[in-house]
Amino acid sequence: MKSETIAAIATPLGEGGIGIIRISGDDSLEILNRIFRPASGKPVKSRMMTYGHIINPEDSSITDEVLAVYMKGPKTYTAEDVAEINCHGGLIPLKRVLSLVLGAGARLAEPGEFTKRAFLNGRLDLSQAEAVIDVISAKTDRFFDAAIDQLEGSLSRKTEAISAKVMDILVEMAVNIDYPDEDIEELTYEKLTTELKSVIGDIEKLLAGAGNGKLLREGIAIGIVGMPNVGKSSLLNCLLRESRAIVTEIPGTTRDTIEEYMSIRGIPVKLTDTAGIRTTDDKVEKIGIERSKKILGEADIVILVADASRALMDEDIEIMKSLVPGRSLILLNKTDLEMVTKPADIKAFAPEVKIIETSLISGTGAEDLEYAIYDMVSDKTEQAGDGNLITNVRHENALREALSSAEDALKGAEERQPLELIEIDVSGCRNALGEVTGETASADVIDEVFSRFCLGK
Repeated sequence: MKSETIAAIATPLGEGGIGIIRISGDDSLEILNRIFRPASGKPVKSRMMTYGHIINPEDSSITDEVLAVYMKGPKTYTAEDVAEINCHGGLIPLKRVLSLVLGAGARLAEPGEFTKRAFLNGRLDLSQAEAVIDVISAKTDRFFDAAIDQLEGSLSRKTEAISAKVMDILVEMAVNIDYPDEDIEELTYEKLTTELKSVIGDIEKLLAGAGNGKLLREGIAIGIVGMPNVGKSSLLNCLLRESRAIVTEIPGTTRDTIEEYMSIRGIPVKLTDTAGIRTTDDKVEKIGIERSKKILGEADIVILVADASRALMDEDIEIMKSLVPGRSLILLNKTDLEMVTKPADIKAFAPEVKIIETSLISGTGAEDLEYAIYDMVSDKTEQAGDGNLITNVRHENALREALSSAEDALKGAEERQPLELIEIDVSGCRNALGEVTGETASADVIDEVFSRFCLGK
């Protein structure tokens, strides 16, 4: 079938050394030849970069000096004929060249349409296509490695292996249902139970990486709380290694939450600096304090900053008593001054929470804090790159649906229900597994996935 030829700008808009126009479809070479004149005067050859000029066919005027390449399908990104024009990386040359490409017969591509064609043409499955988005949007090395692993088909292979097991069960069930009187091996409930337990174990193993994948994708939320003027904003600035928050000796300087993103040893982190918690009549400050208290319950990790140069206040003690061991840290700051409050004083109210002594004005203890944060979450991210990470909510939901169907089938087998009823749940398991790779995904799901892509990808 002859498909429409599509084109789009494949690089970010703005000034740069190079900007690329991508063309895909049966007419790619024909369209390129209409507007491209090789400097050598020789025809464009497949997979050879050619120097020349983009020409306006109406008056033969030069639009841009470019390098162009044509690639014969199916060994291309879309598995179709593809042409790419490397222009000067400015907004005007890219728009002018794209206009000529469209005028020569191409249609402007929809967001994600190049990758969608790669999926429809069988070069990528749906989970691999979604990994393309993750590779592009990755903010840390760990998440990038996990995305590349998925792009290379690790999740697909594991899902397909489980699906093959389920298919074998369905075949055995179908034979026993359709040919009960034939001389064939009977599928016993004991054997069915064993096989379903194996499938359930495999799915559970994949789902065990769902929380880890979410952590790498979305990062961890760290809330910095404490009384006014204890060093919360100094901590934010110290971790970011820049002056993001205003630091003064005046209590109550921070009246609202300040959010910043960073990477701590490869883990994406959202840092939230909060207003100092204290009793006040200031209406604006009160709102900030309420938000601070909300952060205490919502953050993945809470860092309480306490002032070592003064005695613990009632507000300090109240927060300490609310801290959850395993997801809380206490920073005893200003240890360069005479220490009025010591770690032993804090242990009386938060005996199981790790305490780190710091002097943020000099940066002392900041590295210890980074290691402490990393230690709290590293066990959840060690699997990055081993193919067991589920970084996509759609994949997780499909796997949970598959698990639920498999568990229902197992319950039916254990209760000796008719095979016809058990087969319904087993089929549901296989369909849900197919959702991950796109084998059984509906057109609406596929369209929704590719709608999240940027134009030109």
